Amino acid sequence: MTADGGNMTNWHLAQVNIARMKDALDSPVMADFVAGLDPVNAAAETADGYVWRLQGEGNDATSLRFMDDPWLIVNMSVWRDHSALFEFVYSTDHRPFLKRRREWFERMQEAVTVLWWVPAGHEPTVGEAEQRLTALRTNGPTPYAFTFGDPFPSPEEVGASDEAVEAVEKVSADD
Repeated sequence: MTADGGNMTNWHLAQVNIARMKDALDSPVMADFVAGLDPVNAAAETADGYVWRLQGEGNDATSLRFMDDPWLIVNMSVWRDHSALFEFVYSTDHRPFLKRRREWFERMQEAVTVLWWVPAGHEPTVGEAEQRLTALRTNGPTPYAFTFGDPFPSPEEVGASDEAVEAVEKVSADD
């Protein structure tokens, strides 16, 4: 939904979050996290505003690498809008795992979550997510790459033309 209650049809919100595992996925340390993947992913897929999520081998993305680091785990999804994503992240199904993240993952000093707008129907790639996270770490929140705490409206909400969006994304990707 847009701020005025209308439905957004041309843009969806992509998000990626990464975490550095404390141990291998098949270790006892990670057992509860791994056991929770399917139920949390199923909850996401039935959540209001869910559009798509990244999957590798199996039903999750744990087999995929991010920034060539075998200890980084990646989660990437696309949502109707900011409020739909926020509602899921802090929902009854997801929140217990969020609260336990320090049991399974190291605290990282750099940004680990980035959001950006994608054209409806676009499924972002890991490479695209790496570029967005790098841009956020380098430039701070911008319309190209932002955070929950510093969100930006969709290009549709601000009336940007497709050409203007493409120009901004090209310049940002070249940085």
